[in-house]
Amino acid sequence: MVAESITVVQMLPDLEGGGVERGTLELARCLCQQGHRSIVISAGGRMVSQLEKEGSTHIAWEVGVKRPACLKTFFPLRRLLQEEHVDILHVRSRLPAWIGYLVWRSLPEKTRPRLVTTFHGFYSVNPYSAVMTKGERIIAISKSVADHIRQHYKVSDDRVVLIYRGVDENYFSPSAVSGERIQALRERWDLADYSGPIIMLPGRISPWKGHDVFFRSLGIFQKVPWKALCVGDDTENSHHSLRLRQMIQDLGLAKRVQLVGHCDDMPAALMLADVVVSASSSEPEAFGRIAVEAQAMGKPVIASAHGGSLETVLDRKTGWLVPPNDELSLADALTEAILDKTKRNRFGREGRKWVQENFTAQKMCRSTLELYQNLLLQGYSSKR
Repeated sequence: MVAESITVVQMLPDLEGGGVERGTLELARCLCQQGHRSIVISAGGRMVSQLEKEGSTHIAWEVGVKRPACLKTFFPLRRLLQEEHVDILHVRSRLPAWIGYLVWRSLPEKTRPRLVTTFHGFYSVNPYSAVMTKGERIIAISKSVADHIRQHYKVSDDRVVLIYRGVDENYFSPSAVSGERIQALRERWDLADYSGPIIMLPGRISPWKGHDVFFRSLGIFQKVPWKALCVGDDTENSHHSLRLRQMIQDLGLAKRVQLVGHCDDMPAALMLADVVVSASSSEPEAFGRIAVEAQAMGKPVIASAHGGSLETVLDRKTGWLVPPNDELSLADALTEAILDKTKRNRFGREGRKWVQENFTAQKMCRSTLELYQNLLLQGYSSKR
């Protein structure tokens, strides 16, 4: 084992929020807690303060912006890797990966850090995406992603390592959420006087998140009492957002559906929900973090039956799996979920147990550190 402190650099476009970013913070926290050095390079964002508070160093470089300015980071990154004696360079997105890989290749082989890449999605298959296969080890965040890598790229099986993403089981825990936090969101979202069922779709407003399918399914069963909350950033695609808002009006859902925007307290938000929906449509979820977070909070999940959701949601045990882009099947599942409280509660209990056994941040971090350590041991052996 590598008992001494190691230095790890993680690179990603920004730290505004999202699954990739949260996973970066969780690993960084784990590294610091175990006495290692954690450096994160990104353009910054709302999560930087938490990262630094938990012991990591953040370097604000534009490594994820597709313009010439990103090339200015080449030599500073090269100096950083050498002067800080970095042991592991871990890249988590394609443009930062290209910068990191080219810098890594420019270093003398004996002084290079070990290079790790993470496939966080089903990237388009082309030379640009191929950089994610350049790692000495390639982390796949689900079996579906691992299959995608092996199908489209010529990589040896021993380089692809399956490490499921995880959630912080102490943060995403019903017992850790106070009534005051839940009530604050109720008041913020004008729910203080509402006591009926709440359906929640977390995720930024994006065409592939399936909001349109979700709204059409809601339009099918308006005779059943419910309110729906869409929680997530509403800034990615203004034209798409306007189209969705018009759809809400056209379907007669204006009084029942709210787009509430970004939320900094997702555990409390999920505690408001009776059922949580992951309706990814045109593209599958590579892992399905929202479904896992919801299950960790004891909430039943309805998810599109493709991609990582097939691995993170147990159909008819922790939730419902429905065909993608099928509003009728989604409406049927929603109706069953809303009308059967006993089933919701049973699925919720099973879901929390399922996550605790398989998808915790602790397990993800332990597996990632073992990967780092094995790589470093191989490196030390090759230098003897």
